[in-house]
Amino acid sequence: MTQGSTPVQPGRAWLVGLVLAACLALAACGATEAPRPEFRPAQGTVADTARAMIGQPYCYGGSTPGQGFDCSGLVQWCYAQHGVNLPRRTEDLLNVGRRVDKSELVNGDLVFFVTGYKVSTLHVGIYTGHGRFVHSPTTGSQVREESLYERYWVRTYLESRRIYGP
Repeated sequence: MTQGSTPVQPGRAWLVGLVLAACLALAACGATEAPRPEFRPAQGTVADTARAMIGQPYCYGGSTPGQGFDCSGLVQWCYAQHGVNLPRRTEDLLNVGRRVDKSELVNGDLVFFVTGYKVSTLHVGIYTGHGRFVHSPTTGSQVREESLYERYWVRTYLESRRIYGP
């Protein structure tokens, strides 16, 4: 112990450990980034809200603008901004709403992809119109908008679901 430091009282070490663990958890995603301004949800559609998140960092398990997003966290958060409570896991999102044909997509529909060798490696994004969707793709990337007609997304497309609307 150095001169002038205060010893941790017996029985309080757990509290110091708890505070330290909380600080580490909060810093886990984007520890080296400058703080981002508070997000105010876009007025309009779920697709507008998703577009407003373009540039946010990918974060495994992330589900807020300040933390970053994984694919299902982005979907859940965007819909929550419009008062719709959705499941957190991509697999569970496949059971919500109704299936729609790819040719009938409208803004806000969910688009699903199988991105690995198993159906358990699912990916989800939010359709934004004109053959495009917003998603949070993978570690080291950011939320972005891409074309459904890019070779990779055509090859891995699974299905689309409408959460609400016509």
